[in-house]
Amino acid sequence: MDVKSCILGRRSIRKFKDTPIDEAVIREIVEEASYAPSWKHTQITRYVVIKDKDLKDKVGACTSQYPHNGEIMASAPALVAVTFIKNRSGFERDGSYTNDREWGWQMFDTGVASQTFCLACHEHGLGSVIMGIFDREKIEKLLELPEDRELVCLIPIGYPDEEPVAPKRKSVDDLLTII
Repeated sequence: MDVKSCILGRRSIRKFKDTPIDEAVIREIVEEASYAPSWKHTQITRYVVIKDKDLKDKVGACTSQYPHNGEIMASAPALVAVTFIKNRSGFERDGSYTNDREWGWQMFDTGVASQTFCLACHEHGLGSVIMGIFDREKIEKLLELPEDRELVCLIPIGYPDEEPVAPKRKSVDDLLTII
């Protein structure tokens, strides 16, 4: 698959087949996602793959603001918790911020890595959807994340059981300014 086909063909998938995902495929996807660019090559993004049904259900219960997310997570063969190592991306060695984005660059790096992860999933025939509505602190405790890590998003992954059409996009003229 070429890059353009991968970008244009990837959709947010919310219905999955119950087919298990081979660990070798997940490892290959993470390896490919590791090529996402990051601040000064800090590579702060870390992935926690949850296959255990009970744990997925507990994490899904932490989505009370939008309960449908919990249902989607429960239906996926695997749920990926995307985390980052705190206070590295956007910081100098002495702990000071490098620019006025301060700690926000961590989210940028993790966002780039998450999209790269989802594109790699698509390349391997897996569907994915990036979710951000959940109780972060409860899930961090459930996953027993180390103190130096923070949860950014959850990505249910699996073999798609739907083929959604692409939503309408804004025109290039709406998106682009050339000066």
